Amino acid sequence: MPAAKRRPAATAAAGAAVPLPFRIINWIGIIDQLAATRANRLLKPLDMALPQFIVLNHFSHRPAEGRTVTAVARALQQPQPGMTKTIQKLLLRRWLREQVHPDDARSKLLFLTSAGLARHNDAVAIFARELAPAFAGWTHTELEQLFAQLDRLKRWLDENR
Repeated sequence: MPAAKRRPAATAAAGAAVPLPFRIINWIGIIDQLAATRANRLLKPLDMALPQFIVLNHFSHRPAEGRTVTAVARALQQPQPGMTKTIQKLLLRRWLREQVHPDDARSKLLFLTSAGLARHNDAVAIFARELAPAFAGWTHTELEQLFAQLDRLKRWLDENR
């Protein structure tokens, strides 16, 4: 953004310092909003919404592992009705498949299909291409350091839900 359009960093009222941990989490929230808006725009040509990509991404880490809707909702910290709706769309597109749970016939396990993995990979390729300019001035070491610190924060948040 040109310097003339940049706004100064927010300061607390009455001179009180905003705690750095809050500022970090707040910045991550802002980055998440900006990234989500961009991701939805980039996913349109793939006829995919960001919640669908998030589910495919969750399955892509262990594609052979079946999961229930409840397990996916819990892992992604989303209400089950909304997750069910997203999963139904993925099933209709055959990006996920379902089968009866071997231990409980009342339940179904969901699996990533080869078409779903291909669509996920298409999205990742688009993200990589379109986000590359954001990191153009970064060294590989800087990227690794940032990732390590974000991973440390993510693990703490995950372990302390």
